[in-house]
Amino acid sequence: MTPRLACLAALALGATTLTACGTAQATGSAAAGESAITVENCGEKVTVDEPLTELYAYDGGIISIALAAGARDELVAVTGLARDKQLLELGYPQERVDELRVVGEDQPTLETVLAVKPQMMFAGWGYGFDESRNLLPETLHEQDIATYLLSETCRQEDGDRGTMDAWTALRTDLLNIGELTGHRQTAEKVVTDIEERREDLERAPGPAKAPTAFLFDSGTDAIFTSGSFGGPQAIFDTAGVTNATADVDDTWTEVGWERIAAADPDIIYFVDYPGQSYEEKVKVLKANPASRDLRAVKENRFVNLPYAMWVSGPLNIDAAEWVRRSLEHFGIVPESGIEPTLDITDLTNLDGNEWLR
Repeated sequence: MTPRLACLAALALGATTLTACGTAQATGSAAAGESAITVENCGEKVTVDEPLTELYAYDGGIISIALAAGARDELVAVTGLARDKQLLELGYPQERVDELRVVGEDQPTLETVLAVKPQMMFAGWGYGFDESRNLLPETLHEQDIATYLLSETCRQEDGDRGTMDAWTALRTDLLNIGELTGHRQTAEKVVTDIEERREDLERAPGPAKAPTAFLFDSGTDAIFTSGSFGGPQAIFDTAGVTNATADVDDTWTEVGWERIAAADPDIIYFVDYPGQSYEEKVKVLKANPASRDLRAVKENRFVNLPYAMWVSGPLNIDAAEWVRRSLEHFGIVPESGIEPTLDITDLTNLDGNEWLR
């Protein structure tokens, strides 16, 4: 997902359906045998005859899911790596991120996918799959290429994205991709680690009233942000802060400037990616009449985190730890003693965050 286009209800992350069966493949290929693997993806069955050996992935968050699930050797090609390469190298130092085969430009095209001819494409609605660009699951199925949709982007009846809470969506994808590529145990270990770190954060002391955070992805005429089904909702919930747009039943979406004015957030978070720089976002917030007098703006309570930490992926838990650290730094919540696992101070391409210096 490019954010302009498009990323806790309970401790349990939820369940996903994973079974071996002998049914026909959901993508329309030949009948599957006894070694077939079937997973449930956005309400549909996806079946492969045997563990995948050729997986094509788009977008830093989706690539991180494949890496975390143990599917590095199955990643035959990726698109959209450049923006998140340094972060993924930091988060997965053993996975030879610099050796991944990168194809195409910033976004995949039908021609790019057909040139790779993978067994499966891992993407999502707004994260590669797009009617306007004629890159659709059914188009690939006609070419005998299976598809797996990022669960964050499962569509509601009205077409909006989001059918499950974000932690459940992430758990589903980690386990499903692990299962489809023959790395179920690796995926389970990652899920367990995420659950344990979530529990630590959720046990951390909080103020009498939860503070409010606003996610400012980008914006000029309107603000691009994330609603209740996006990764940021899970991050904020776990870190102990209220998402100002939690009432929006969507993932990544636009809202008017009146939303940030009404929220008067205690802190503002930015999604770091090309298109609108950190400095430009701060300038817009300090100039717009709806935001320039807000406490968070006047006191420069700004936190900038990389794109792949916000969209659905295993780095969401790292984002939650850094959100908690930032809340403690600004005196918004009590000290917890929790140290972020991933040291983002090593990122040379991350602007802003004077509070870390």
